[in-house]
Amino acid sequence: MELYVARISERVLNQPILSFGCFNPFVLRTVNPKPSDLVDRKIVRVERLGKRIVLVTEPEAYVVIHLMIAGRFEWHAQKLAKRPNGKVQIAAIEFPTGTLVLREIANKKRASVAIYGSQAEVQAINPGGFEPLRATLSEFRSALSQQNRTVKRALTDPRTISGIGNAYSDEILFWARLSPMRQTQKLSDSEWEQLFTATQETLRRWAEKLASEIPGFPVPAQITAFRPDFAVHGRYGLACPVCESPVQRIAHEDNETNYCARCQNEGRLLADRSLSRLFKADWPKTLDELARE
Repeated sequence: MELYVARISERVLNQPILSFGCFNPFVLRTVNPKPSDLVDRKIVRVERLGKRIVLVTEPEAYVVIHLMIAGRFEWHAQKLAKRPNGKVQIAAIEFPTGTLVLREIANKKRASVAIYGSQAEVQAINPGGFEPLRATLSEFRSALSQQNRTVKRALTDPRTISGIGNAYSDEILFWARLSPMRQTQKLSDSEWEQLFTATQETLRRWAEKLASEIPGFPVPAQITAFRPDFAVHGRYGLACPVCESPVQRIAHEDNETNYCARCQNEGRLLADRSLSRLFKADWPKTLDELARE
């Protein structure tokens, strides 16, 4: 999200909107103001609101774009040759400098565009999570420990902490050396320090890495939750970069949690919600039992 904010800002700040079209019936989630009402308004800020991108105009209006899982931006340094058909390119905003296109390759369209006329309306949809890179250790601990739940759930709850998704939560927990199933109200002082440090260092490291590796506007394939240089996320069965044990997973519906059993859970395997129920007593409890099978 931060990379998108930076790259979009470079191209549209102080630029007037020449045209604004939504080409899929499901993408636009508000009715007033209409996209056409924003023509000739100038973009004065580009912001992140949790996992949403916000384009702020003058006179005041807010274009809030939620990419969800499969949404991506494209930048075309010229006017589109033809009108998008809405199956992939679902919205487009044209500026004198080029055209910002919202695309989504998925059968179920979840990405969305909403237009609000005031800051109060935008804040009404704000999940409310704190910004982890601006927090102190005390603020971080206080927010995440208000409820007794798993650290994985706490890190991915946008009402608690802003902008951390499934992928980066796996990476944070790996470098914090914590099991994703640890309960927040049972963490020791030293474990809170490990988690806080890992959160800030992981987010900063990846923000700097992506900005360096993608100096231009990112193409859709470059925005992915599966990166070969991740430590554990998306690397089920591959070697842990620290201990070389096979990375494990917990699968639940559309989400998968990846972890190293040896580095994060003293070699014990966490119960997979589907497979452990299927195999019951035959489900291995440790990496050693898994290796003997």
